[in-house]
Amino acid sequence: MPSFRRIALIGKLHSPEIAASLRELSALLRERGCEVLVERETAATLGTSAGVRGSDYKTISESADLAIVVGGDGTMLAAARNLVGGKVPLVGVNQGRLGFMTDIGHDDMRAGVGAVLEGRYTLEERSLLDAEIVRGTKTILRSIVLNEAVVGRGAQGRLIEFGLAIDGEFVYQLRGDGVIVATPTGSTAYALSAQGPILHPALPALALVPLNPHTLSARPVSVSDRSVIEISLLHALDARAHFDGFASTDMAEGDRLVLRRSADVVRFIHPPGYRYFATLREKLRWSATLDKARDAG
Repeated sequence: MPSFRRIALIGKLHSPEIAASLRELSALLRERGCEVLVERETAATLGTSAGVRGSDYKTISESADLAIVVGGDGTMLAAARNLVGGKVPLVGVNQGRLGFMTDIGHDDMRAGVGAVLEGRYTLEERSLLDAEIVRGTKTILRSIVLNEAVVGRGAQGRLIEFGLAIDGEFVYQLRGDGVIVATPTGSTAYALSAQGPILHPALPALALVPLNPHTLSARPVSVSDRSVIEISLLHALDARAHFDGFASTDMAEGDRLVLRRSADVVRFIHPPGYRYFATLREKLRWSATLDKARDAG
């Protein structure tokens, strides 16, 4: 009997390969005696040939035992955000580019999913942030953050000036393109391209990464994820806040972005053999030069 009985399938169908994988997974799960739900937009694109019914995220959150996400990190990120508040764990089949959050390779899909159904897996919880933009005394936007919150310049391309406070203590005032606040999950995403540190997922920390600061002394800083972080927009002709690349809003001078650790978490399932540093070596091509040298020798 499978470890998970009711399983949701989620995918961004931008290629025939992903559609084929979803159909194959649906058949495999039915063979294993599982009830299959397909996320509504996925089902609409997939068509009726898969023999499954479409379900909204609320239904999946309340009734599924597991969600299998087929695609890349962006698809996984969107699914995780939509399922926050429930207790549905997620496992990913990578058909994107990097795949830091999608552990099962396409060629290993049947074996990897089979192992998970048999109960051979590890469960990992990833932290989230609650984000709030305050204008005067009113909250104009609330969002959740799995990867990163960004305050940055808008379409006009002019530098912005902002102040940073942690737990009510003033840290610095800075001019630049903006700042990223990244969770450990997001430390291998946008923050990494901005020269931020990689934070191990088990580390209770956040990375604060300035974007092209107008001073040589500004450097990324890691702080406790129990800190309350406040970013105040001091001067800007055009500025925006972004959350995981999904939710965004214009910011005006005087607006404050307040970030604090959420009571919710995201649960990821990892198949047998998953190792965090092995993933980093593969995705970031660590030791690739040494490997080539050994092969040449």
